[in-house]
Amino acid sequence: MAEPEIPGRFLEGYAPMLAEVADTGRRLTRDELDTRRTLGREAAEAGHQLRALVGLHLAATRTAWPPAASRQGAVATDAVLAAVEQAVDAFAEGFERAQRLTVRREEAARREFIDDLLYGRSDLGRLAERATRFGLRLSRAHAVAVAAGPEAYTESDGVSRSVESALLARFSGRKILLTTKDGRLVCIAPGSQPDVLRYFAKQAHVATDGGQVAVGRPHRGPGGVVHSYDEALEALDLARRMELEDPVLYAADLLVYPVLTRDRQAMADLVRSELGPLQQARGGAEPLLRTLSVYFDAGCVAAETARRLSLSVRALTYRLERIHKLTGSDPSDPTHRYTLQTAVIGARLLDWPANEL
Repeated sequence: MAEPEIPGRFLEGYAPMLAEVADTGRRLTRDELDTRRTLGREAAEAGHQLRALVGLHLAATRTAWPPAASRQGAVATDAVLAAVEQAVDAFAEGFERAQRLTVRREEAARREFIDDLLYGRSDLGRLAERATRFGLRLSRAHAVAVAAGPEAYTESDGVSRSVESALLARFSGRKILLTTKDGRLVCIAPGSQPDVLRYFAKQAHVATDGGQVAVGRPHRGPGGVVHSYDEALEALDLARRMELEDPVLYAADLLVYPVLTRDRQAMADLVRSELGPLQQARGGAEPLLRTLSVYFDAGCVAAETARRLSLSVRALTYRLERIHKLTGSDPSDPTHRYTLQTAVIGARLLDWPANEL
């Protein structure tokens, strides 16, 4: 695409100024430098490229060289070249100041948009309009992935830049928004492109030194992004409470847990009823609750459970018998197992026995 033609006004007064410098040998005045800076700022705001503007100045210098009325010799040449250097430097300074201000404004606008998008604030219609500036079409379904690591991340640090570079190299033509929020990496991608979030999860896991990534389900519309984002955050919180160590968690695979806690009071009653008697054990309920949790995670295989707990099979058998005696439910009995396992999951979700129910 051809660059827009640069108006001649950005060279206003340039040739006469060089002619006077060549004739007198003087340096540029403060007002002349301020004028160059102002023109540089206006050129940046008009969207012109600095390289093209510098080339325009050099072409004008060549056209006006040597001025008819100039003094001859090396002194005049040196004075004009010094003036060209001053003029272009001042022009570039004004241009760069305007660019930095524009970048800061763009960054502030981008952060405001991201906050509104992920918090579900602002008018949804207006939010959808603003989203097009950042490559998102909110009328379509989008999914959000969130990566949490050992540190808090910002958009300018090395971790964020490395993940962004990998994504852009792999999916340069895709409509993707990568950002950070509350110290976590966040990737928003069209719901029809799950490969983007899978790749983001892989890169983020490595870049964050083994951090965990959660992926929300795709949802349509301006409110769909915040819905998917909330699902991803809930999955990370669930992983913490349930001690899930999978590097990548999918909200769609964890729907059973919100269902189990939808009636919190009923779940609390089940935990108290089934597991409350474990508090009578020496050392409290925690060791036996841990035993049950590992036993169910190991598929109710005694040898594997004993290995994970660093116990002998005989010691594990004693613990299971103790649980049976205290609760009246036998973990090895299929008819009791479902109720006990559900209660163990509820205890994890409700952080029992640390929290009173």
